[in-house]
Amino acid sequence: MEFYQKEISLKPVTRGFHLITSEIISALPQIKNFKIGQLQVFIKHTSASLTINENADPTVRTDFESHFNKMVPENMSYYIHTYEGADDMPAHIKGSLLGSSIQIPITNGNLNLGVWQGIYLCEHRDYGGSRKLVVTAFGTL
Repeated sequence: MEFYQKEISLKPVTRGFHLITSEIISALPQIKNFKIGQLQVFIKHTSASLTINENADPTVRTDFESHFNKMVPENMSYYIHTYEGADDMPAHIKGSLLGSSIQIPITNGNLNLGVWQGIYLCEHRDYGGSRKLVVTAFGTL
């Protein structure tokens, strides 16, 4: 069993759901060496998250953002953690709902995603800044 791990920094993006599949593949070219394995992607932040979903139609990402903003609104009177801005506490809740890591099978040197699947960075802050990911590939060569 072989392991490769790298920490990468993503460029700051606007609030919303962003495809980052190609950035992850580019950051860890050793993926191509694996016959069978797993790729784990972990985000080192509490106000952004990761998920896998539709990679073809960008309106899906727009609808995700609209739905999450209705499901977890800003400026709720019961929020106590408010000193970092109106978007901060909802960002923490959204991050917990979606999660901080994903795992994808590697088969014959490729991520074994469905034809319409891609990896999303879910940026829940208005000004989240650069996001750090730990990308780990492991398996048999």
